[in-house]
Amino acid sequence: MSMQVVRTTEGWWVEGRAGRLHRVMTDADTTAGLLADRAAVQEAAERARTDPDAGSSTAEAELLSPVTTPCRVVAQMVNYRSHALDSGFDPDTVPPAFFRKASGSLSGPYQDIVRPQHVRFLDYEVELGLVMGAHLPVGTEVTDAALSQYVAALVVANDVSARDLQLPKTQFYESKSYPTFTPLGPRLLLVDAGDLARLPDLRLTLKVNGTTRQDRTTTDMIVRPARALSLLARFQTLQPGDVLLTGTPGGTALKSPGRLLTTLAALLPPHKRWQKFFARQQANPDYLKDGDAVTARIATDDGVLDLGEQRTVVRAR
Repeated sequence: MSMQVVRTTEGWWVEGRAGRLHRVMTDADTTAGLLADRAAVQEAAERARTDPDAGSSTAEAELLSPVTTPCRVVAQMVNYRSHALDSGFDPDTVPPAFFRKASGSLSGPYQDIVRPQHVRFLDYEVELGLVMGAHLPVGTEVTDAALSQYVAALVVANDVSARDLQLPKTQFYESKSYPTFTPLGPRLLLVDAGDLARLPDLRLTLKVNGTTRQDRTTTDMIVRPARALSLLARFQTLQPGDVLLTGTPGGTALKSPGRLLTTLAALLPPHKRWQKFFARQQANPDYLKDGDAVTARIATDDGVLDLGEQRTVVRAR
């Protein structure tokens, strides 16, 4: 059975069904340490069940990212069929790919997203984060049945992206690693094998100023978590507290300009190609602007698994 954990400056708390916080009696100051002290989390969860109205309200707490740093933040690229189509890829042939984000990009679920002055095309990507609870050595083959041996928790993520840095430089690290470019939380949802069996039921939604931009379940995924971890483990080890972001659904601001325009653009020198591309993007109203409010939520439709909703506002540096 899942357990909802949040983090504040005062420590770790189980959030009960009544929206009240119950302290986890642990000395852990990292996510890895908390996951290793599951008995303390279970004890707090039991208190939340037997006395649901005790404790302070979650609404009164200043929540931090439930994933502590430093940690590894690895992400899957183009891992939803809808996103592949938006990006001009064939979802049946697009190869699995991974990239890294700096752990310094992690921020809390209600912190502002700070846009650097030189970034003009800021985009959003709601993603399901898998938080590791055990060492994943290089060479590990992970099956669906064994997934719970490695994945201890789930978290809402927004993979904020500076498209005008990502595309011309053909790299991801800088464009996705500025401070506040990975809001996480609010909840660290501790899960077991039964919960992970319901991963296909999770729905990812993202809204900007109340308008829905992304809305898909994880059945749209191309490479599912067990297979993704197996592919990643060919070359990368993961430790408890590390995070794998599993891709975003369609609906981001960035979309392919279409096959014809792409073919014509390929005839231009690279600097001219990007000048024309971003000139067209100027007319796209979906990129994030200063003052925009972004909400991202992941839950099953029946609410049994609920990772919560983060709310962030875009601000210029």
